[in-house]
Amino acid sequence: MKILIEGEKYPLTDLKEIFDDPKFYHQEGLDGTILSVGYYHSFSQTSKKAQLIYMLPKVFMKTNQETVFGINKTNLLNLEESETFKHKDEYNWIRQISVYFYNSLLEFKRRNKSSTIVQSSLSTNLSTNLNEQEYSYLDLLLSFVNFYKKNKNNILFKHIEFKSQQARKPNWDKTIRKSIPLITNNKQPIYTVYTNKKKIVNTEEELLVYFFSILNHFNNDHNLYLKIDQSYQLIKDSKFKQLQENGLSKLRKIKYRYFNDTLKKMYHLCEIYFSQTDKSSVRNRKEEFISVKNYNLVFEDMVDKLFSDPIIDKKTKDGISLKNLKYNDDGKIIDHIFDYQSLLDTSDIFYIGDSKYYKSDSKAGKVSKFKQFTYAKNVIQYNIDLLNETGNYYTDKLRYRDELTEGYNITPNFFIYGYIDDYKNFDSDELNEKSDIVKSFHFEERLFDRDTLFVHQYKINFLYVLKAYTQFGAQRIEKFREQTKTRFRENFIDFFSDKSKSDFEFYEFKKNDIEHFVESNFRNINGKCFRTADNKLILARHKNDNTMNEFKTDFKEYVFE
Repeated sequence: MKILIEGEKYPLTDLKEIFDDPKFYHQEGLDGTILSVGYYHSFSQTSKKAQLIYMLPKVFMKTNQETVFGINKTNLLNLEESETFKHKDEYNWIRQISVYFYNSLLEFKRRNKSSTIVQSSLSTNLSTNLNEQEYSYLDLLLSFVNFYKKNKNNILFKHIEFKSQQARKPNWDKTIRKSIPLITNNKQPIYTVYTNKKKIVNTEEELLVYFFSILNHFNNDHNLYLKIDQSYQLIKDSKFKQLQENGLSKLRKIKYRYFNDTLKKMYHLCEIYFSQTDKSSVRNRKEEFISVKNYNLVFEDMVDKLFSDPIIDKKTKDGISLKNLKYNDDGKIIDHIFDYQSLLDTSDIFYIGDSKYYKSDSKAGKVSKFKQFTYAKNVIQYNIDLLNETGNYYTDKLRYRDELTEGYNITPNFFIYGYIDDYKNFDSDELNEKSDIVKSFHFEERLFDRDTLFVHQYKINFLYVLKAYTQFGAQRIEKFREQTKTRFRENFIDFFSDKSKSDFEFYEFKKNDIEHFVESNFRNINGKCFRTADNKLILARHKNDNTMNEFKTDFKEYVFE
């Protein structure tokens, strides 16, 4: 196994020894920069090329040289050559990461196949030479290992049971004549090999030999550290190479013997393996791969599956839907979007996020922040267009604009960064605030203006997202969403409840004549007041806004719920 990191430079001599094709890296002098993220396997007979190759995402880099595993990228590349490292726990976790990572590529391929918008760009984003029904080399390896771990006790029991049956009715004349016993201290002979009166043919033995010979081959080639019981007869070395070339025909001669479900599955695995190695089986591929040049698209899809709700195809008169705003023709998923309770009342508002695919210690620049504000404004305008054209928002519970004050409800925005702090942790989301809240406004003192926006920045455990993408069912994802929605809302409320952070104080109108007050003071309170769904007039006073002092007697302190 060789492990490379996206965007990192490696000596060109090393890359040429690994890859049959230079499409996975860009040559720069004597070095090559890895362009893709994915899985690669060459069927070359040379030892350096006939390996599993992983090109991991750049989030696995901690610094310019050191990886999140605590070793540099060169040592990670030559991991199996390091005797001091490969027996440590880190080695096993890397294997687990590799499996989840490979499965995430397959899941991305599966999910995007059903989307016509993303499908149009799939040929440039996700590359593979595997057909729909084909097993990759890694698929087979994982299938053999998983089958063995799940069924090894049952298989071993049947094997021992057969061996023990042979000793039930021995033919002692033949046994004594043909076997050499062990002599004890008491000079008593003990026979370890028996000749039965009636020979029993083990119809399962040949299949077991093939299966465990293949498993042993995987075990030796990829240092899987599987303990295969010594009672099984194994085909090794040159004889195994011969078996690879003609195993399919041998296997099909014994197909009629197996009726047990476990043995039938074992037969099927062997048949798939030999169909890829047997000379009589047509095979044109010299290599196989699944790779992505724009892994940010995969990360966006991973986060989107975890965070976003299903989209209703509700269109404006111009034919614009939320789906059009979310998915672009180039495959880019702009927003992770869900509707949830607003900060001020029981109505809903869209929470709009964007995933950021960087190295673990990086954060968004100015361009990314400007884009996020544009995305949020597009969603606001989409809902206003629906309201103007149909009299309703995207859903009945959504509420963006208050007609009386002409104020806009606060739209929560968030960034999600993937990071790895503990390479062994796949089970905790570690969703935490990353850095300061980003603000954007046209008029600083007008909180309820449509141009006033705030973005919370969060980081999430990349390995948790990786596992969730392929392992979590709908119920577990829904539980995560509900917990996260509540947490995002509470964090925004905590932010606005603290004047030192938000620069705003909140007040509630004490009197009943709300309409008269708004109409009489509209110019002064424009963008500073919002009437909630339960008919409360909320005033947000900026710390630098002195014009609000004259209204203080009409308001009381507002407490977020």
